[in-house]
Amino acid sequence: MALESIESSSRSAFRELGFTDDVLDFGEKTLAELKDRFAEIDAVAEINQARVLHAMQNAKVSEACLLGTTGYGYGDIGRETLEHVYAELFHTEDALVRPQITCGTHALALALMSNLRPGDELLSPVGKPYDTLEEVIGIRPSMGSLAEYGVTYRQVDLKPDGSFDTEGIRQAVNERTKLITIQRSKGYQTRPTLSCERIGELIRMIREVKSDVIVMVDNCYGEFVQTIEPSDVGADLVVGSLIKNPGGGLAPIGGYLAGKKTCIENAARRLTSPGLGKEVGASLSALPAFYQGLFLAPTVTASALKGAIFAANLYERLGFSCYPSASEPRFDIIQAVTLKTPECLCAFCEGIQSAAPVDAHVRPEPWDMPGYDAPVIMAAGAFVSGSSIELSADGPMKPPYNVYFQGGLTWPHAKIGILKTVQTLRDRGLIDRFRV
Repeated sequence: MALESIESSSRSAFRELGFTDDVLDFGEKTLAELKDRFAEIDAVAEINQARVLHAMQNAKVSEACLLGTTGYGYGDIGRETLEHVYAELFHTEDALVRPQITCGTHALALALMSNLRPGDELLSPVGKPYDTLEEVIGIRPSMGSLAEYGVTYRQVDLKPDGSFDTEGIRQAVNERTKLITIQRSKGYQTRPTLSCERIGELIRMIREVKSDVIVMVDNCYGEFVQTIEPSDVGADLVVGSLIKNPGGGLAPIGGYLAGKKTCIENAARRLTSPGLGKEVGASLSALPAFYQGLFLAPTVTASALKGAIFAANLYERLGFSCYPSASEPRFDIIQAVTLKTPECLCAFCEGIQSAAPVDAHVRPEPWDMPGYDAPVIMAAGAFVSGSSIELSADGPMKPPYNVYFQGGLTWPHAKIGILKTVQTLRDRGLIDRFRV
């Protein structure tokens, strides 16, 4: 088919999805300037694909690894080999990768609660952690929190320019500081996402103050964005969710911890039981999706990254502030846009929902989501419920009305989704011109 014919068919297909020509032109003109950025992302994906393949081959993944187990799950070769793959991939001593880990917050809580004891102190040197961890830690009082078990918490905020408060961190580390938690991604904030290189700098500085402290990195949304991971720069524990980047959109549930053997053993005993640890935990039918999802993860993450960069370039031209900005380097898949009004936030999420393959006919509404301190609006018409590697957007209904956009299993779908948000704002009269 000739290029001219393809372009005509493409325009026709987009019109069937409700797009107007001015929005499509705006998108194409913006996209034309991103070829070099996208080529860099593809190059990183190629390296990461080789990394995943090498890890799977070194672990000797076989057809038997895909079969799964029931009951106690004793001798589950697929589960054990998958954990070997993750340890190879993250260059760590051990890993825990389980469907029994329900979400990213659960994985982080498991890591914290298994490696901290009464009288220990937890320190965050990068400011407030993600909202759902506030109740885990006890920042917001909650039954079963670390605070209830006598674990104290201390926090050092980043400086206004996003740099580390080195002196504040040095003063905060004390004899009771047992574990340092570093959140790589911004969460519901507009602070910079941390590159692995910056995380490494922070870890080296902390080790100068206290060499035996455990350093844990919340790696959610950051896997495969670079060609290295936080465990390559000194982290003792790296933690994440399988329904984000490393699940490749196929994992139906699950989380992972990769790190030092003692930290992983502690987590396994907390997940199951002392005396049982990693030996139990049936994988049921989840293993094929875990393996194949991990194999696809580098290219799926690349698609999500392209969508984030495209979103920032579109919305900055529309006059909105974006974090990170359109030109900044990327270290996670999340794009924050300050939409200024509740109407714009709702319209953005409605646009994402209307571009979904599942529940596109549903209109998202704000609701009091567990773990958050304000109503949250979420758009996520996903094959896996709550999967934020799939096209999704969410934000708290409070000023400055930031939306957090992420995901897209394929670049074409990410492109359609972000253009649909522009179309929805245009149709509502919330934007009146395009800046190209």
